[in-house]
Amino acid sequence: MNAGIDVGVVILITVIALLVFTTIIVIFSRYRKCPSDKILVVYGKIGTNKDGTARSAKCIHGGAAFIVPIIQSYAYLDLTPLSIQVDLKNALSKQNIRIDVPSRFTVGISVENGVMQNAAERLLGLKLSEIQELAKDIIFGQLRLVIATMDIEEINTDRDKFLTAVSNNVETELKKIGLRLINVNVTDISDESGYISALGKEAAAKAINDAKISVAEANRSGDIGEANARREQRVSVSLADSEAIQGENQAKAQIAESNATLNEKQAEALRRSTAAQKIQSARALQEAYAAEQEAEKARSARDEATLEADVIVKAEIEKRQKELQAEAEAEQIRRRAKGEADAIFAKMDAQARGTQEILMKQAIGFQKIVEAAGGNAEDAMRLMIADKLEELVKTQVEAVKNLKIDKVTVWDSMNGKDGTPATANFLSGMMKSIPPMNEMFDMAGMELPAFLGKKKEEGEKASVMEEVDKSIAASTAGKA
Repeated sequence: MNAGIDVGVVILITVIALLVFTTIIVIFSRYRKCPSDKILVVYGKIGTNKDGTARSAKCIHGGAAFIVPIIQSYAYLDLTPLSIQVDLKNALSKQNIRIDVPSRFTVGISVENGVMQNAAERLLGLKLSEIQELAKDIIFGQLRLVIATMDIEEINTDRDKFLTAVSNNVETELKKIGLRLINVNVTDISDESGYISALGKEAAAKAINDAKISVAEANRSGDIGEANARREQRVSVSLADSEAIQGENQAKAQIAESNATLNEKQAEALRRSTAAQKIQSARALQEAYAAEQEAEKARSARDEATLEADVIVKAEIEKRQKELQAEAEAEQIRRRAKGEADAIFAKMDAQARGTQEILMKQAIGFQKIVEAAGGNAEDAMRLMIADKLEELVKTQVEAVKNLKIDKVTVWDSMNGKDGTPATANFLSGMMKSIPPMNEMFDMAGMELPAFLGKKKEEGEKASVMEEVDKSIAASTAGKA
């Protein structure tokens, strides 16, 4: 019993596994990838368009899609280009001249949205040869239509215009069945009447004649040009010389003009700079005046406010002002008295210090002199007098030094004392007019040192003066 149950379970599991495996294989087999040179067209039940109509096919290029079994199927459109030889003969042009236009067109299925849908609807299932024949019929018709609208001259000479017109017309019609035009190549154009050939011969003859004319004109131009060249050479040399001189003169004139312009610009710059400085100075003064006016206004406002305050509390302010004024005057008097006393004290102190310093220096100097004199104050005094003796004598001599006697004429009647000449008395009196040294020391409150001589008595002094007078008289008489 248990063995039968185990076999049934194994069979059930095997069946389920087979079903799952088969399902996976079917799913993978229905997933299709689209190669780059093909278009995958999925058809069947694939949905509806925006307007509610059923979609005929779904085109995929460069991707993949899952094909639902039973309700969907798929096919491929080949993107291989098709080369179509179109030998159009006896095509009627706009001038009613029949021409032959051998050409080759290259077409292929378009991958453009919308056009690719047309290809799926109209070309799916057709062979390449059938598609080629269908495209050939369309090309023949459009090529004849384009030729009928153009002259032979346009077709033959303006080949780009002809190919553009053919491409536009043919491609418009090919898109309707899902194709696109890749290339157009027109090999040659001919006609039965020989019109195109005649045009070619005419063009060739014209070109030959133009060439001959060009050669003749070139030869003539060469001869004329040679003569003109010689003439122009001579003229050019003369002109070059004159232009060189003229150029030098113009250069000099330009230099002078440039220098004048430079001087004018420099003067103008200096004028503008000076004017700018003056303007700035005037502006600064104006601003200063304006500031002073503002300050004056502020002071006036303050004074008005002060005046109002004085009117409101006049009594209190006057009282306080008097008290403050009295205190300020007392303080000023005290400070002024103290300042004057300090100034007098400082002045007297400075004078005392200066006098003290001078006396101290003199005392120190006198002490050094006493030390140099061996401690003897009298000898030290002698040294000081000896040092000043030269100046004292010089002062005495200076008394009569500046007396200038240009000429002295003496009429001496010998009426002097004891028969001495009066001239001697004159000179003696002049010498006596010089203050004696001893009297000078007396006036200074000093005593003449003993080594300089003693003061003689009046009798001795008189006798000495008499001897001096006699000596002077004798010397004067001898000279006379």
